[in-house]
Amino acid sequence: MVRRELSKHQKDHIVESYKSGEGHERISKISQGNVPGVESASLAMDTEEGVEVVWNEVLFCDRKVFKAQEEKIKVMFENLMQVEHPNIVKFHKYWLDMKESRARVIFITEYMSSGSLKQFLKKTKKNHKTMNVKAWKRWCTQILSALSYLHSCEPPIIHGNLTCDTIFIQHNGLIKIGSVWHRLFVNVFPEASVHGKVRPSREEQRNLHFFSPEYGSAEDDYAIDIFSFGICALEMAVLEIQANGDAVVSKEAITNAGQSLEDPLMREFTQSCVRHEPKQRPTAHDLLFHRVLFEVHSLKLLAAHCLISNQYLLPENCVEEKTKSFDPNGLMAEIRHGDRPGVQLKYSHVSPLELDKFLEDVKNGIYPLMNFASSRPHPVPRALSLSHEQVETAKSPTPEPQETESRKVIQMHCNLESNEEGTKTHLILFLKMDDKLHRQLSCDIFPTDSSKDLANELVHYAFISEEDCEKLAGFLEDALTRHKGKALSSGTTQ
Repeated sequence: MVRRELSKHQKDHIVESYKSGEGHERISKISQGNVPGVESASLAMDTEEGVEVVWNEVLFCDRKVFKAQEEKIKVMFENLMQVEHPNIVKFHKYWLDMKESRARVIFITEYMSSGSLKQFLKKTKKNHKTMNVKAWKRWCTQILSALSYLHSCEPPIIHGNLTCDTIFIQHNGLIKIGSVWHRLFVNVFPEASVHGKVRPSREEQRNLHFFSPEYGSAEDDYAIDIFSFGICALEMAVLEIQANGDAVVSKEAITNAGQSLEDPLMREFTQSCVRHEPKQRPTAHDLLFHRVLFEVHSLKLLAAHCLISNQYLLPENCVEEKTKSFDPNGLMAEIRHGDRPGVQLKYSHVSPLELDKFLEDVKNGIYPLMNFASSRPHPVPRALSLSHEQVETAKSPTPEPQETESRKVIQMHCNLESNEEGTKTHLILFLKMDDKLHRQLSCDIFPTDSSKDLANELVHYAFISEEDCEKLAGFLEDALTRHKGKALSSGTTQ
């Protein structure tokens, strides 16, 4: 049952409930970035997961218009749920609510409890502090990682509303960009049909300088996001671009802020983003290789990413258990020099607590691997980038979305037992999902079955997500190969 509350001081006063929103309890109104058409955004409690989320509402003036748009709205929200990146605010779920007096869409998004980047920069300036260059580089890398993901989707997703108000920072230094659905909402929701602002936040004078000269024209593309990022990077470096008392930040103020940067590489980096000609601006991927950000990843970071990406193959707390078994005085590595004494590294030099925190930070997306190009573009359904005109002319009916498993598998274990004749093998598969729930599956495997077919079957019946299909197939292939090897060594024919 979804329970919405008027305020933090009225927690016992339940004002409405919906079965489709089960497990969310609304507490108080908040601001999580300008989103077109959203009438209100409220802090809510997910009582099932025990975490705070954001409850957003889009109210329609006309129920008939809502009914006509219903299928397109469903497709849009289903597609939004597929956008997943550690540096992008997560879209959790949505539902439609239509009554005699009103029609609305409610959608639940991740709550950024530590506030926006704009708030953080203001607080830093108020305390008479300056921006740490390492932090600036780390934040730029995370934002560009998210933009590179969006722009490499097929077709590309344009953010269209990137400002310091729609970038959020967590207490651990993790950066996430919100309002990714801004441009999509502008394309799908007719302005006359919804309450609230549909026009982008360019109308807000204080954010006008974040938008490129070509913004809103028919020719605009991902380059508008690069311009906006350049202004964000500049504000992160100088804490605030002075508007000289005017509501709008002038071009001269932007130029002066850029010239005030002492590091010539930082200056060149930001200036390349805000070039007047869109075609002269670099891509998000190119910027990740700019000299001011680029660095050769350490072996430690590469190993951490390898460990995280193969976590499903490892038992829980394996790092902690492994470090306990090491002799603190044992030699971990040695660097020898012919002309001078070498360097010895012992296990006692590595703090297990620091290692755990580093792995957690890597898992959360604070240190993305950016020196490796994506092997293929991220497939995103066509509806994500439809223009308003394309949406209007789309005539083909949209099928109901097929049920799929969205949770990720973080651990896999299995048990294999063959019958005496060797004609079949009984498989018991244990899966641990990312929501900490366990799933146990069992079936008989015959010699003609392949691990790939088994994994595809589990995807088809929504037992695992499609993203985990290849991992599970590899895991089953290894397990079956080891089982056959043991059976042959013991004299059993498979």
